[in-house]
Amino acid sequence: MILSLYIARRFLWSFAQVFFVFLAILLLLDTIEQIRRFADQGISTAGALQLATMNTPASLYRILPLIMILAAITMFLSLARSSELVVVRAAGRSALRFLAAPVLVAVIIGVLAVAVLNPLVAATQKEYDRLWSVAAKGVQSTLSLAETGLWLRQGNEDGQTVIRAVRANTDGTELFGVTFLLFGQDGLPLSRVEAESALLIPGAWQLSGAKRWDLTQDNPERGAQVLPDQGTLPSNLTREGIRDSFGQPSGVPFWQLPNYIAGLERAGFSARAHRVWYQMELAQPLLLASMVLIAAGFTMRHSRFGKTGVLVLMAVLGGFFIFFLRNFAQVLGENGQIPIMLAAWASPVAATLFALGLLLHLEEG
Repeated sequence: MILSLYIARRFLWSFAQVFFVFLAILLLLDTIEQIRRFADQGISTAGALQLATMNTPASLYRILPLIMILAAITMFLSLARSSELVVVRAAGRSALRFLAAPVLVAVIIGVLAVAVLNPLVAATQKEYDRLWSVAAKGVQSTLSLAETGLWLRQGNEDGQTVIRAVRANTDGTELFGVTFLLFGQDGLPLSRVEAESALLIPGAWQLSGAKRWDLTQDNPERGAQVLPDQGTLPSNLTREGIRDSFGQPSGVPFWQLPNYIAGLERAGFSARAHRVWYQMELAQPLLLASMVLIAAGFTMRHSRFGKTGVLVLMAVLGGFFIFFLRNFAQVLGENGQIPIMLAAWASPVAATLFALGLLLHLEEG
């Protein structure tokens, strides 16, 4: 138990070192990128740093498997150089038993990443999208889902418009059972429009079966107007803007994903990308554990045997290959070309089986 705790502590320290090195590098690069991107808007260094601080956690979370394999390589090389690995093996401890501690730490890190870091990344990414939208466009347009239906917001210099729809088509450009609430610059409601359907065309919503109420009057119903079919309501939304308002599946906290997926499907949208992401998050601890096993398969040997650089390179390339294969499977899963479970779990399971096979071969050899 003492030896296992020692190995676990060494691995945790290696992971912390690699993690914070990447954090510092990504924060610096992102700050420079924000300054370059918003140079025309006259962004300050503090503003760029704020944007980078909100964006860096998402970038760091995406490369967590690569950080894990680099941390494992660092620890195994350190143990090999100090001959601690030789002593442990000479004491009769097998390779698989030796790896139980770092693999367990990797699984715990994966569970904590999904349970704690994922919601934090989702919150910071949402704040980054809001700050980026304000800095780039000067206005905000957002989309959200609730039990009561689909909600949109559009805005310009004249005021804001809140849109609620019972359901929509797959890309959000046609709404059904829709209500528009128009607000002035002072935040007070100006009018309300209800329509059976609204189709997004360039620069406007085209309404069908619409009725308008002037909320500035004492009795809005008395002055209500039935609008002709094919009537329009100005809008600065676009198909791409509505689609981008959903953000990435990673922008939804892990614990809220099941309800969010149900809301998407209830509103008429496809939730396949979110389902793939949800399963990939469940597979994250296994993926991180497989990265430790891959690193062990190539680098858990004494440095006197030589070819250390080649083996390290092979371990890194193996980690990159699994990382690429996972992302490629995610794209195929989101496009419906392979089943969701296969897209999420194939890469971690294959990496684990490959690493275990390599370790058993080396152990028997």
